[in-house]
Amino acid sequence: MNAQQMKEDAGKYLANTYGRFDLALDRGKGATVWDKDGKEYIDLGSGIGVNALGFADEGWIREVTKQLGKLAHTSNLYYTAPCVRLAKELCERTGMRKVFFCNSGAEANEGAIKAARKYSHDRYGEGRYTIVSLQNSFHGRTMATLSATGQEVFHQHFDPFLDGFRFAPAGDRAGTLAELREDVCAVILELIQGEGGVVPLEPGYVEEVAAYCRAHDILLIVDEVQTGVGRTGKFLCCEHYGLQPDIVTLAKGLGGGLPIGAVLFSEKCADTLGPGDHGSTFGGNPAVCAGALEVLSRLDAAMLDAIAEKGQYLHETLGKLPSVLSVSGLGLMVGIELAEGRNARDIAVRAMEKGAIPLTAKAKVRLLPPFSITWEELEKAAAILCECLEEGE
Repeated sequence: MNAQQMKEDAGKYLANTYGRFDLALDRGKGATVWDKDGKEYIDLGSGIGVNALGFADEGWIREVTKQLGKLAHTSNLYYTAPCVRLAKELCERTGMRKVFFCNSGAEANEGAIKAARKYSHDRYGEGRYTIVSLQNSFHGRTMATLSATGQEVFHQHFDPFLDGFRFAPAGDRAGTLAELREDVCAVILELIQGEGGVVPLEPGYVEEVAAYCRAHDILLIVDEVQTGVGRTGKFLCCEHYGLQPDIVTLAKGLGGGLPIGAVLFSEKCADTLGPGDHGSTFGGNPAVCAGALEVLSRLDAAMLDAIAEKGQYLHETLGKLPSVLSVSGLGLMVGIELAEGRNARDIAVRAMEKGAIPLTAKAKVRLLPPFSITWEELEKAAAILCECLEEGE
């Protein structure tokens, strides 16, 4: 199937739910990918933060393939070593106590919402079920996680949305605390709002909200679907904030390219969910967990330091351009705020024409490259971005 046939068949047979770029990809290795016509690109998106080790990583392929030759799927009615080993590794690396596995970030956030409401119901009875989310947040596309998402653009067409969610102004301490009334069981937040434009929360704000939650037995849920598993130069973005939440959600880079989500529970709520309270047919799939274990085995201190160093390079290189107002984010999660008159999607299209594939987030160009991107690839991609950003100056 050539590129043109692929695009025609996609238009005919795929639901039109994505505004795809005019790019038909064929194969990749590391942070380099080739389209159906053989043109080479440097990947700066890693499948929206998923391909932590890049394309066709030999160690990851070996571990997944080895597991596929033993057990591909069993269900959670039985024990499998990869599932148990991954749960143990996550708990030991984060200080959390227990893990629930699912298949995506949205599912992980659904699990966190259910756990928070059950925790509160077990202790306080009915009526204390509201989840406070932040304005400009994004937590997924299921009905519950859309209801928890603090962007009006997502609250269209699918009414009625679920009751029990309220939105606080991100960064506004007084405004946020005013929403934490007696009906609240949990606060959910992203420490860096990813889809909202790579917007970090101010540490003092986070600490004040966390302290209030601790004092009033309101669970603090941190959505680390995009920021977690090394993306910011720490295993969890929470580490930058000195924060130990009650619940953390993970997905994206954890599987290294296969679908996985995880809900991590602290001591306080480790035993909230019991048999029958929640489940997932494919959650904890042994082949997926084998891939995730390989990601974690490679994500050592040296790689985390390299992620931070590469992120700093992007900040310094791109931040000095006249067409760039600011560069936000941590590690290899980078948002580029453009000067007035510049369009992020147009910049992304021009970069693809020149051989680099960035993402966008609202009005910003967004970069989420694989952790394995080499310095040569990174410098080449940065040069392409600089060229695109400087055009028309």
